Amino acid sequence: MSVDTKVMEMTQPQKDDGNRALHYEENLLWEKKRSDHPGVDFPPVAGTKLRTGVGERGAIGLPQVSEPQALRHFVRMSTWNYSIDHGFFPLGSCTMKHNPRLNEKIARHPGFAHIHPMQPESTVQGALGLMYELQNWLAELTNLPGVCLAPAAGAHGELAGMMTIRRAHEQKGEGKKRRIVLTPDSAHGTNPATAVTCGFEVRNISTKENGMLTVEAFKEALTKTDPDGADIAGMMVTNPNTCGLFEKDIMEVTELLHKAGGYFYCDGANFNALVGKIRPGDFGVDVMHINLHKTFSTPHGGGGPGSGPICCTEELAKYMPVPTVLKGGETYKLEWEDDRPETLGRLKGYQGQFGMHVRALAYMLSHGADGLKQVSEDAVLGANYILRSLEEDYHAPFAHQGSCMHEALLTDKHQKEEGVQTLDIAKALIERGFHPMTVYFPLVLPGTMLIEPTETESKDAMDRFITVMKEIAYEAKAVDAEQYFHGFPHSSPRRRLDEVKAARNPVLRWK
Repeated sequence: MSVDTKVMEMTQPQKDDGNRALHYEENLLWEKKRSDHPGVDFPPVAGTKLRTGVGERGAIGLPQVSEPQALRHFVRMSTWNYSIDHGFFPLGSCTMKHNPRLNEKIARHPGFAHIHPMQPESTVQGALGLMYELQNWLAELTNLPGVCLAPAAGAHGELAGMMTIRRAHEQKGEGKKRRIVLTPDSAHGTNPATAVTCGFEVRNISTKENGMLTVEAFKEALTKTDPDGADIAGMMVTNPNTCGLFEKDIMEVTELLHKAGGYFYCDGANFNALVGKIRPGDFGVDVMHINLHKTFSTPHGGGGPGSGPICCTEELAKYMPVPTVLKGGETYKLEWEDDRPETLGRLKGYQGQFGMHVRALAYMLSHGADGLKQVSEDAVLGANYILRSLEEDYHAPFAHQGSCMHEALLTDKHQKEEGVQTLDIAKALIERGFHPMTVYFPLVLPGTMLIEPTETESKDAMDRFITVMKEIAYEAKAVDAEQYFHGFPHSSPRRRLDEVKAARNPVLRWK
């Protein structure tokens, strides 16, 4: 055998371990070869005996790997995390926006980061003052004076809002009579779930024709079982809605609801399209939640925890959860059940996600009133830029309604004719280095793609996304879908699942 042949044999990998250049594939810790120098279970020292007074401990059961092995394992996995700091998130209705590092710096201030929720109020006056100011900002931005910061996230805020409505009806002696909540089919999925959790019956309103509520459809739902709507507890409407449209008939709809004695709960997940421009209280909202972890930039999802305060009218304020922060002279205090006996009570052990309160107020003060107005303007501008750039390449079902709000809705109607569906488009985006948009939501149409470029995205980032989306639309017509599209992604550590097999035979434990 020649020297060259030996060299080639030595340099050829014995097994493809998945590594590409400096991008590492990484197995589970359990699959790593046992180290001769593990950092977990140390071998017994010869010639000694146990002197702790307790029984000898058995093996912990952790992988027997060395410290460098463990460190490299977790660092390599950390490089797989796709985050807003890494690239563009086009998720619709799940806003993933940049969290300014100034927010983090302020939240880590020792006076904020090291306090305890059970400290005496006299020792946390600065923190309570911050919460009081945040309450005032939220009340001003929504024109809803009652604010409770306690709910821990969006769905928790929904629960708080609907429990407030239920409490109001109960206090008026109408709790048993008003059992129906109206929700459009474009609502966030948690809306009907929250209503049912609160003991209500959900009545759906179709919006399929134009993506919005109509007065006629609302009237029909309102009076379906009672001509005066006396069995209606309220409605849950997201405005702008999940189709990316502002409900143009909302004033008339709200007037009909209030005349029937119902309350308007507004899902505030899309408030970042309105902040600084329109106050929800001005179009009849009685109670709403606000995702601080969306509209006001605090970490979202795995970067959480979240925060979902509620804002409500003066009428409902006495029924909302405790605590809230009150100010007497120069002193701040928490208001509990003894101070407001009409309250529905506590929904959380303490005062809410205080770190999120710090971050949100820092964001508000950084922007000021004029800056928050520009936030919503930029978010809406970006969505319309993407919609108009792609409406000829993809089906834009509601483009005829005019401008969208902060998210653009497309479907795979054109591509499906070529055998390419929304899932294929999403996987093709992954292959090209983009996180996919929200897919198959909202449910009002098949094959939907909901795209939301937040105000923190540059035109350059959006242009690159638009270019790739146009390329995918072109390739859907030009190549064989079965041979080309249905295999994406090819370059990612994980390939596409056999979804039928995964659904029928899920592997729930590693062996």
